[in-house]
Amino acid sequence: MRHQRSIIKMKGSNTFAFVVDGDTEVWYLQMFKRNERELNINIEPKLPSKKSIPEQFKMVKDLAADYTKVFWIVDYDVIAKETREAKKGVETSEQLFVKLKEKAEKFDNVIVIVNNPCIEFWFLLHFEKTSKLFTDCNSAEKQLKKHLTDYEKTRKYFTKQDNDIYLKLKHNLSDAKVNSKNLDFDKHNTSKAICEMNSLFEIQEIQKVTDNK
Repeated sequence: MRHQRSIIKMKGSNTFAFVVDGDTEVWYLQMFKRNERELNINIEPKLPSKKSIPEQFKMVKDLAADYTKVFWIVDYDVIAKETREAKKGVETSEQLFVKLKEKAEKFDNVIVIVNNPCIEFWFLLHFEKTSKLFTDCNSAEKQLKKHLTDYEKTRKYFTKQDNDIYLKLKHNLSDAKVNSKNLDFDKHNTSKAICEMNSLFEIQEIQKVTDNK
């Protein structure tokens, strides 16, 4: 049974909240909003002070009562690493995440987006079609640097005026959406490349702006 929202705080126009676990996602979303000025929505990235999966889930659940849509963007590399290192007989990070993901998706305005290993894989898909599993974010970044040779994970790089991360990628957005098809999360097979960022750009309010470029 999906949960219906009882109250939405409308701030003049639609407001989308994003629960993320790193600055990289925050900067990318900020630059997305900065450049797509025709968007008739507010975009509010939220970075929990505690980045554990239960803390992120709690924030998602709380925000679902107040926002038009809530996106939970999850980098899977840490979950996978913790699961590999888990002691036998103990609930793994993966088992916990799957359970909380399914709870989150019972809210009618929550969308969970998983990237394995991390959002840099989404950036990479702007330049090449691949289903290769990168075991950690560093390896995905290394491949990305073959296309963005100056790439660095800093606020200065991501937000540089007239040359920010979104502008660097924007012209290849349609390729990235196509390349991420069939890379969905599967709880029965998580040891694979995953990128669900295309689901963000399939939201009607966003698609009608980005598809016209």
